[in-house]
Amino acid sequence: MSTDCHSQPLPTDKLCNNTFKETNMATIAFIGLGNMGAPMAINLAKAGHQVHAFDLSREAVAKVVAEGGSAATSAQEAVEGAEVVVSMLPASQHVEGLFLGNGSQAGLLQGIAKGALIIDSSTIAAATSQKVAKAAQALGIGFIDAPVSGGTGGAIAGTLTFMVGGSAADLERARPLLEKMGKNIFHAGDVGAGQTAKICNNMLLGILMIGTSEAIALGVANGLDPKVLSEIMRRSSGGNWALEVYNPFPGVQDASAAARGYTGGFGTDLMLKDLGLAQESAMTVKASTPLGGMARQLYAAHSIAGHGGEDFSSVIKMLQKKG
Repeated sequence: MSTDCHSQPLPTDKLCNNTFKETNMATIAFIGLGNMGAPMAINLAKAGHQVHAFDLSREAVAKVVAEGGSAATSAQEAVEGAEVVVSMLPASQHVEGLFLGNGSQAGLLQGIAKGALIIDSSTIAAATSQKVAKAAQALGIGFIDAPVSGGTGGAIAGTLTFMVGGSAADLERARPLLEKMGKNIFHAGDVGAGQTAKICNNMLLGILMIGTSEAIALGVANGLDPKVLSEIMRRSSGGNWALEVYNPFPGVQDASAAARGYTGGFGTDLMLKDLGLAQESAMTVKASTPLGGMARQLYAAHSIAGHGGEDFSSVIKMLQKKG
């Protein structure tokens, strides 16, 4: 159950507000400033919120500071006085370790004010979100899982899609902030539901990217122009997001990761992680996901071949005719 902010003794009146409106800017701790997290934090800072940013990369923190944020020397420092804590971390173990601690290191929950709200935008196991939420709510801290879709371009433009798990009340508290980072906000259900929606989406995305890559590679091997073929398929029954905005073939779309040597996008290893989460979920509920399983195997082979750090659309490399 989510904590009702008005039923708790709070350290400041600000923390008892249901939402963070334009006239009442929030103090935000933003932890995790990767390809997605940094532009999300920047959009919050540009909107006028006080963003205290922390990441292990000083360069990443500096980018946010240059756009109006402030630097924190640790996650613990970032959350001091924060009304909202936004986290964007790579995997379940990082989120659990950050908030709940590990070994002799205390979790971050102990330093977050009662009545504050955590927005975790990492893509992790639903069970991990539920575990952290339970511990947070026991301390009077709100929690929603709010993983995103839309890629780095969407993060920069502030047009991300948020898939939210948590109470309706906590979502409404978060909504004004989410609207500064995204265009589409869906309430998927209780805590963990956002994560389930995200892994379903990313499983489909991984499958679609492989299928799109296969089709383009086949056409090119037969002498077709990849731009012409892509446009034909985009406007036909094979049309999909990869063809629309994220073409895997270099030279077809200037904004795609393929145009940047497959850098700065959504890494193959991250896609592999998400496909693994999907398979774990499928096993838990005994769902049949044969294409998801095959996609995971192909991305694993691509990663082993040395492409784990490249954008996931680089999977086309393993499907192209050589020579």
